[in-house]
Amino acid sequence: MDLPKHDRYDYSALCSRPDYSWPGGKRLAVCIGNNIENFAFLAGLGSDGTQAGAPQSTRNYAWRDYGNRVGQWYMFDLLDEMGVPAAHNVNSMVLDECPEMVERIKARGDEVVGHGRTNAERQDVLPEAEEAQLIADSSEGIARHFGKRPDGWLGPYLAQSPVTLDLLKEAGYSYVLDWPADDQPFWMRTRSGPILSVPYSIEVNDSPALVFRQHSAREFEEMMIDHFDEMMVQSARRPLVYSVVLHSFIMGQPFRLRAFRRAMAHILRHREQLWITTPGEVARYCASMPAGLIP
Repeated sequence: MDLPKHDRYDYSALCSRPDYSWPGGKRLAVCIGNNIENFAFLAGLGSDGTQAGAPQSTRNYAWRDYGNRVGQWYMFDLLDEMGVPAAHNVNSMVLDECPEMVERIKARGDEVVGHGRTNAERQDVLPEAEEAQLIADSSEGIARHFGKRPDGWLGPYLAQSPVTLDLLKEAGYSYVLDWPADDQPFWMRTRSGPILSVPYSIEVNDSPALVFRQHSAREFEEMMIDHFDEMMVQSARRPLVYSVVLHSFIMGQPFRLRAFRRAMAHILRHREQLWITTPGEVARYCASMPAGLIP
């Protein structure tokens, strides 16, 4: 039986890879991915906090809009208190609508990752030319506000067409977050050369966990802590990337933010042993390493 396959990367068993360490001899990198998104009113795609697949409504639009109006500002304040960097996966249309957010991200010195134009749409259903235009629009929108195009990409809904990686490489992107196949970075093939996949969790991720699987905030706190503690043990054998993924309209709710605060307090007790960084820094470090160390 022949199954459809891709040619983007070869199989690589974790146990057979070369060993290396992160900067300063650290073994576990910690990355916080924060999604800043916007949506169409009563149209397009969008999550619903009470029912999977619910139609677009005033209620679920306002619930998501809470993230940009309120929840994100709680999250910025908490990240400041903890002294922790973040990578913001940004729909480019948000930046025109929420100028204060641009200034806060600049002041923090955080990374901005391309995340499409809006989460009201997906790119994997578009013809190649239209998908290339979506990527260009997103890149140019971010560059207009931040003075540079992003290095990394996360597609809305982590959706890719058969040519997305090729289009991203040709648009100047050096890494992607859409392939949750590993706890280490790995190189992927495109028609124009390699692009790096950096780990990005869809398990320790508040959207599938809290919205779609209806886990509680305390369960998510336990997930964060258990995932971290086990990766600390595993990282003694090999370098790993721990990522936690947030959305301001989900984790920015105060009762959930309290659980996130407790989980981060646990993680940061090990701060001296960790490389607390961003996926862009991980990608740059990997690109600087001798050929063959990164599969």
